[in-house]
Amino acid sequence: MFNALSSFEEALEKRKQKGILRTLHSGQNGVDFYSNDYLGLAGNHDFQSLLLKTVQQNPELLKGSTGSRLISGNTSVVTETEAFIAKEHQYEASLLFPSGYNANLALFSALPNRHDTVIVDEKIHRSVHDACKMSNARKIKFRHNDCVHLEDILKRQPGTVYIAVESLYSMDGDFSPLQEIADLAGKYNAGLIVDEAHAFGVFGSGLVHRFQLQEKVLATVVTYGKALGTHGAAVLTNDVVKSYLINFASPFIYTTAAHDFLWMSISKGYEFLNDNHTASAQLQENIRTFRKANSETPSHENSPIQAIIIPDNGQLRMLTKTLSDNGILAYPIFSPTVKEGTERLRICLHSFNTEEEIIMLTKIINEFI
Repeated sequence: MFNALSSFEEALEKRKQKGILRTLHSGQNGVDFYSNDYLGLAGNHDFQSLLLKTVQQNPELLKGSTGSRLISGNTSVVTETEAFIAKEHQYEASLLFPSGYNANLALFSALPNRHDTVIVDEKIHRSVHDACKMSNARKIKFRHNDCVHLEDILKRQPGTVYIAVESLYSMDGDFSPLQEIADLAGKYNAGLIVDEAHAFGVFGSGLVHRFQLQEKVLATVVTYGKALGTHGAAVLTNDVVKSYLINFASPFIYTTAAHDFLWMSISKGYEFLNDNHTASAQLQENIRTFRKANSETPSHENSPIQAIIIPDNGQLRMLTKTLSDNGILAYPIFSPTVKEGTERLRICLHSFNTEEEIIMLTKIINEFI
């Protein structure tokens, strides 16, 4: 037997004993307060009908890509979609990836080198941390959303510096002070990279677009597996950075391209969102309904992500089971995904949740804690 298998088993057993062993589940039934489908597009019949009609009229969209985009996988559909996305976000260029994780790997493994510094918010996505390892750049964390601490670090950095933040943080459900951070990036000539995975769609074209920070943000990552209800991601940037990624980003160069159906579903998703604004308005109404329960949370009052901090793993497991027994699906976040002592119930609100469902959710939580 392979020698390391026993150590793998030991590590898994430790997680099992702590009650944090990850396993795969499918077909769970219950009220959805745990998915990232904020606007309900993943199951929207009108959106599905639009995609189906487009495929029926253009069945070649289902053809496999046959290779990476640098070999045989580049098509007019993907290049036209990239031009469309860049225009929508008011950027010079965009580059599509099969996932947000791949997009972040490409950016942070290719742009910084071993002589550069990447300053990251301490609560940035794991994909950014993984990518920094690939770049061999120096990585420094700054305290979450603390611009004073960020500037103190910036003052002491020689050479090329990058700053990495999320516009809406996926675990705490709070917003980055983007305008202040963009000003600091300009002051210290740092390249600012913003992950908009959880803000895009929920807040139109994202917060970089809303605050018109495109000239101050070197690159923005928007993902399509959440509010858009499909898959994939785009890096929004200028022509120079796009060309650099095409030439030096291994996650782009060596990945087989997705087929044209994915790229088409993204462009149609934009069109659908632009023609349908009721879902985002209903989502905000549902968030207000949840907040009226006055559950203690670090999350912002407009965020679709609402975190309930429960630092006791046993209590968190019990609450999750109680909710499940009542037909409610919410996701517990244990350490090491978050710091020990900050474990939480991560609640995702959606446009399709009813007032009755939200009231039932808050009632159980408030009675439990």
